[in-house]
Amino acid sequence: MASGGKKKTTMGKLNRERRLRERRIDKQAKKDARKLAAENPVEPSDALTDEDGEVTEPGAAEPAGVVGDA
Repeated sequence: MASGGKKKTTMGKLNRERRLRERRIDKQAKKDARKLAAENPVEPSDALTDEDGEVTEPGAAEPAGVVGDA
Protein backbone atom coordinates (compact mmCIF):
# COMPACT_ATOMS: atom_id res chain seq x y z
CA MET A 1 0.00 0.00 0.00
CA ALA A 2 1.48 3.35 -1.02
CA SER A 3 1.80 6.36 1.24
CA GLY A 4 -0.60 9.26 0.92
CA GLY A 5 2.17 11.44 -0.49
CA LYS A 6 1.92 14.03 2.25
CA LYS A 7 4.59 14.18 4.93
CA LYS A 8 3.00 13.43 8.31
CA THR A 9 5.80 14.74 10.55
CA THR A 10 6.84 18.38 10.57
CA MET A 11 10.45 19.56 10.68
CA GLY A 12 9.74 21.07 14.10
CA LYS A 13 8.74 17.70 15.50
CA LEU A 14 11.74 16.01 13.90
CA ASN A 15 14.06 18.65 15.42
CA ARG A 16 12.48 18.27 18.87
CA GLU A 17 12.89 14.50 18.72
CA ARG A 18 16.52 14.85 17.58
CA ARG A 19 17.31 17.25 20.48
CA LEU A 20 15.61 14.87 22.92
CA ARG A 21 17.71 11.93 21.68
CA GLU A 22 20.88 14.05 22.00
CA ARG A 23 19.99 15.10 25.57
CA ARG A 24 19.36 11.47 26.52
CA ILE A 25 22.72 10.42 25.07
CA ASP A 26 24.50 13.27 26.94
CA LYS A 27 22.71 12.37 30.18
CA GLN A 28 23.71 8.70 29.84
CA ALA A 29 27.33 9.69 29.14
CA LYS A 30 27.42 11.84 32.29
CA LYS A 31 25.87 9.02 34.30
CA ASP A 32 28.46 6.55 32.98
CA ALA A 33 31.28 9.00 33.77
CA ARG A 34 30.07 9.43 37.36
CA LYS A 35 29.77 5.66 37.76
CA LEU A 36 33.29 5.14 36.40
CA ALA A 37 34.69 7.85 38.70
CA ALA A 38 33.00 6.21 41.71
CA GLU A 39 34.54 2.85 40.85
CA ASN A 40 38.05 4.30 40.41
CA PRO A 41 38.44 7.14 42.92
CA VAL A 42 41.53 9.30 42.53
CA GLU A 43 42.52 11.08 45.71
CA PRO A 44 44.69 14.15 45.19
CA SER A 45 47.73 14.35 47.42
CA ASP A 46 48.37 17.48 49.49
CA ALA A 47 52.10 16.83 49.46
CA LEU A 48 54.14 17.66 46.38
CA THR A 49 57.07 15.65 45.10
CA ASP A 50 60.14 17.46 43.77
CA GLU A 51 62.57 16.24 41.11
CA ASP A 52 64.58 14.18 43.62
CA GLY A 53 61.47 12.34 44.77
CA GLU A 54 61.44 14.12 48.14
CA VAL A 55 58.08 15.16 49.51
CA THR A 56 57.62 18.86 50.20
CA GLU A 57 54.66 20.53 51.84
CA PRO A 58 52.76 23.10 49.82
CA GLY A 59 53.64 26.67 50.79
CA ALA A 60 57.01 25.65 52.19
CA ALA A 61 59.87 28.11 51.72
CA GLU A 62 62.31 27.63 48.85
CA PRO A 63 65.59 25.86 49.71
CA ALA A 64 68.41 28.22 50.72
CA GLY A 65 70.51 27.52 47.61
CA VAL A 66 67.80 28.61 45.10
CA VAL A 67 67.97 32.19 43.89
CA GLY A 68 64.97 33.68 42.04
CA ASP A 69 65.11 36.10 39.10
CA ALA A 70 66.75 39.30 40.30
